[in-house]
Amino acid sequence: MRRSGIRTDMKRRKLSDDVRLRLEEMIRDEIYPEGSHLPSERDLMELFDVGRPSIREALFSLERMGLVRIHTGERPRVTRPTMRDMMSALAGTANLLLDQPSGVEHFEQAREFLEVSVAHHAARHATPDQIAALEAALEDNERAIPRARAFAITDVAFHRVLTEIPGNPIFVAMHEAIVDWMINRRTLPSAAEQGNRQSFAGHQRIVDAIRRREPEAAADAMRDHLEHAQRRFNQKRTTQQEETT
Repeated sequence: MRRSGIRTDMKRRKLSDDVRLRLEEMIRDEIYPEGSHLPSERDLMELFDVGRPSIREALFSLERMGLVRIHTGERPRVTRPTMRDMMSALAGTANLLLDQPSGVEHFEQAREFLEVSVAHHAARHATPDQIAALEAALEDNERAIPRARAFAITDVAFHRVLTEIPGNPIFVAMHEAIVDWMINRRTLPSAAEQGNRQSFAGHQRIVDAIRRREPEAAADAMRDHLEHAQRRFNQKRTTQQEETT
């Protein structure tokens, strides 16, 4: 029986980490293929010669990675990780980075690199159906101008539709992660309509450049739009800090 060999290897590191690594390897090698169930906690305890806490910690780590789904009363089921799982696993690190002095600035720069490139790509490669979807998102955004919450939701939706155009799920996951990590931290302004109209005008310039198939104009319009939004956010944050001092 392999129990003693496994136990000897695990002495060097945290037991739950080694259990996770071994199970991850078994899932990759399709010893436990997608859709199958892992052994019960008791069987895993016997297999790896560790206690229940180590098994549960390893399983929770695998769930955070998107490799298993855990439901009470059932054995863990093997799943296929998604890009969203990958970004979710980084959420804790992202929040720590955002709290550092230049954290927000670095995330804004990353967002600009992504979305400016996507706008450039869309002007060259977007299909008529993709442009139609972008126009529909723009119309939803315009209708929401008078309502702060609705505008924020349609603003995010517009950028998501644009980010879907290259067909790369990593870009979409990055967009959703940035929304979760950074944009949702922003509070809604008390008098938002003027700012919403300016933001909508930025969206409109982006779409117009994409319609005209002008990649450089689309990239410039996106860059101007994001930098304008960041200036508004920085001004509001500065005002709030001054009011609290």
